[in-house]
Amino acid sequence: MTEEGAARTEAAAGADGSAMTSPAIERLVGHLGKLPGLGPRSARRAALHLLERRDSHLEPLLAALRNAAESVRACATCGNLDAQDPCAICADPERDGTAICVVEQVADLWALERTLMFRGRYHVLGGLLSALDGIGPEDLAIAGLVARAGAPEVSEIILATSATVDGQTTAHYLSDRLAACDVAVSRLAHGLPVGGELDYLDDGTLGTALKARQRLL
Repeated sequence: MTEEGAARTEAAAGADGSAMTSPAIERLVGHLGKLPGLGPRSARRAALHLLERRDSHLEPLLAALRNAAESVRACATCGNLDAQDPCAICADPERDGTAICVVEQVADLWALERTLMFRGRYHVLGGLLSALDGIGPEDLAIAGLVARAGAPEVSEIILATSATVDGQTTAHYLSDRLAACDVAVSRLAHGLPVGGELDYLDDGTLGTALKARQRLL
């Protein structure tokens, strides 16, 4: 094949080799590529891995996806994802019903659960207030939070929103909404990470740590 012919073949195949695979594979790659952390190349490698290990990886994955699609739902109380409603956390009588930790997404709930440090209950907002994205209070599960905060057994609401502009805006808005409720409202501390060195931290983190300093003596 001439150099010009090889160039035409490469161009026809596409930079990612898509013309050399079937539409069925391309659809699989396309769907995998929509997952967080998977770009076009990673999605193609994942698709090839699954197809080459059909019995041990692909079929079990299909069964797990089908089961999750049919059984997993959002908890009507807190918004967590589970196969039961209320979810296992809300239904657990051993959990501390006096404290509710407010998080942006289910992923944040899972992250806090991994610490094994919080034994209360949760409330998933489903996002953050954002004027740029057109997300207002009516788009989030704020009304449900206010209703839960009014329960006689609840004494503290912990705001675990992120330390971004939207996260702080949401926290301030929630504080105002919860002011009429007979509960203490607290927020996760922001500042120096465990093991962090001052020289490698950004100015915002250092400034927040200075403002939130604690007295030792």
